Amino acid sequence: MPVARLTLRFFRRELGNRFAGSFTGGLWALLQPLVQLAVYAFVFVHVFKSRIPGADAPGYVPFLVTALWPWTAFSEAIVRSTTAVQDNAALIGKVALPREVLVVATAASSFAVHLAGFVAILVVLALTGQGVSLMGLAPALLLYIPLFALALGIALICAAVQVFVRDLVQALGQIMMLLMFAAPIFYDSMQVPEGVRGWLALNPFTFYADAFRALLLHHGAIDLTRVAFALATAAVVLLLGHSLFRRLDPHFEDFL
Repeated sequence: MPVARLTLRFFRRELGNRFAGSFTGGLWALLQPLVQLAVYAFVFVHVFKSRIPGADAPGYVPFLVTALWPWTAFSEAIVRSTTAVQDNAALIGKVALPREVLVVATAASSFAVHLAGFVAILVVLALTGQGVSLMGLAPALLLYIPLFALALGIALICAAVQVFVRDLVQALGQIMMLLMFAAPIFYDSMQVPEGVRGWLALNPFTFYADAFRALLLHHGAIDLTRVAFALATAAVVLLLGHSLFRRLDPHFEDFL
């Protein structure tokens, strides 16, 4: 079976498994981030009184949405894909297949689910006058391509290592939380002291948070140099991830 068809089959299986037995089915993909958004909005807006500086600054809710939803897709794709090979140990022992297909399908399902929720909430915010520009939606969706490539590259590395180091996935949850707060998701990059911004830029998601807001909220601008660097980073990480995965692949069955 061609790899593309095989990947699509596993992708459909992954989507089905995500919502099997769920009362709300695929609707939970939208409800869960909405509940999370409501909690964060209440804490940061009503408790901490968070505001984005500047006379033309966007409201805090659309500001949070445009970075939080892509981050959710990115982080969930990595964490869920980390155990993709381990979770399919029985299948690997019986069927000859390219093992990276399991990682690709799992990562793609996370992105597909949260991308649908992202588009839906952006349309709602735009229709309710929250300052979201739907004209920027098309380039924002294109931005998901390098973001997915970056997540997939990291996921391939983690999935391969997880076969040999079984507690990686537990540590990964804590690492992703640190990376979330080390990226301008809940705050604006300009609110960070200038001496710290260079460190903030080392987080690969920082570019995406700023770029989504520039496209959808006209908050800030997109630097073409940063775009080129982000594309190069995604390509390099994906190639490294694929290379490491293929290198360790022959030893999987000995440890599963």
